[in-house]
Amino acid sequence: MSEATKTVIDSQALGRKGTPRFPEAYGRELPTKVVPVDENGPITNHPGLDPVDVYRLEIQAMIDRKAQEKQYDSGATIASYVNSTVPKWVGDAQAFVAWRDSVWLYTFAELDKVQSGEREQPNVEDFLAELPVLEWPSELVTDA
Repeated sequence: MSEATKTVIDSQALGRKGTPRFPEAYGRELPTKVVPVDENGPITNHPGLDPVDVYRLEIQAMIDRKAQEKQYDSGATIASYVNSTVPKWVGDAQAFVAWRDSVWLYTFAELDKVQSGEREQPNVEDFLAELPVLEWPSELVTDA
């Protein structure tokens, strides 16, 4: 997993639904669940995420990290500059929004293929590597 989710031990499952209280004593793995992560770490009391939520959170975290490469707080922040009066910020925002849209369009199309059986479900890291790459606009250099 990445920065948006983490796999943790599902302590609520111990001793329930066919899971012994001490599965290690029976040679079994501890039950786990995937949970969201906030600035303080994993939210371990979260009931768990379904696979689509995991992809959504990881992709959104990747989108926000990409905006932060250019010193914007998040994807939402950089997108808000699309109508700025500063040409550089407009360029950044337009390139970012076009890229973000292509990421989500690709994601929805590929996850539909998974659900219909047209492709195997990739792990999150491999799927992130498949996503379109953002090409930032070139910086204009002016001589003073």
